[in-house]
Amino acid sequence: MGEIKVGTASWTDRTLLDSGWYPQTADTPERRLAYYARQFPLVEVDATYYSPPAERTARLWADRTPDGFTFNVKAFSLLTGHPTRPSALYKDLRPDTDKRHLYPDDLPRQAYEEVWTRFLSALDPLVRADKLGALLFQFPPWFTIRRDNKEYLREVDRRCAPLRPVFEFRHASWFDGDNAEETLDFLRKHDLAYVAVDMPQGHRSSVPPVLAATADLAVVRFHGHSDKWTSRDIHEKFGYRYSDRELRDWAPRLRDLAADTRQTHVLLNNCFRDYAQTNAQHLQSLLTP
Repeated sequence: MGEIKVGTASWTDRTLLDSGWYPQTADTPERRLAYYARQFPLVEVDATYYSPPAERTARLWADRTPDGFTFNVKAFSLLTGHPTRPSALYKDLRPDTDKRHLYPDDLPRQAYEEVWTRFLSALDPLVRADKLGALLFQFPPWFTIRRDNKEYLREVDRRCAPLRPVFEFRHASWFDGDNAEETLDFLRKHDLAYVAVDMPQGHRSSVPPVLAATADLAVVRFHGHSDKWTSRDIHEKFGYRYSDRELRDWAPRLRDLAADTRQTHVLLNNCFRDYAQTNAQHLQSLLTP
């Protein structure tokens, strides 16, 4: 069986800090990250979706964690075709516009290329410290199973090389009927890593929990099953605590997945108070031989 690393999609959420999960001695950003890294070998950085990372910040992450610790980093919104606030862009690359949100086509080609270059180069401290795991490309609900979208997956892979992008879909077309086999075959053919999800069903963004290894790295993200999935309040959307029974049912499935790949990353994204951390600790104990 390949290695399984368990972690969460945040370590700085305000409701987490208020929950009491951190001891009182973890009273600075440095001490909180150090404490987190003693509990888990993996964390996902989601703040980079909203604003590109700074190299100095990546250097601090590398310096404040032990050898062997892994950061997965979520791709900046512009790079996955999500609406992006002009203020989130690098100042010298912001177009002169009154638009509230920007998409790749709203930028001159050279500026768009520069966003890619700066996003990836900012992660160099993590690369040098051997602490960068994967780059999470989570696509929007309108990113359907089309030929040009498949080609964009390959383009992302080429742009990121030698770093490892992983791909999460938010449209059911990728797994409707025979499309599931087509999707997984395409990913395997091109050695593209797939992100499986556990999430509420019946919504436009719902994707079934299909577990499969398509490369030497598999990723599973747990979004919870909140009955307020469509809420704009992020804590209502992800405020779901997994039960002991749910996690026990998932443990053998994750072991089976890990048997088919070199490494598996399991991330709890139900980030409200200490839900993700306590669920991740329990799941980690269930997966420990």
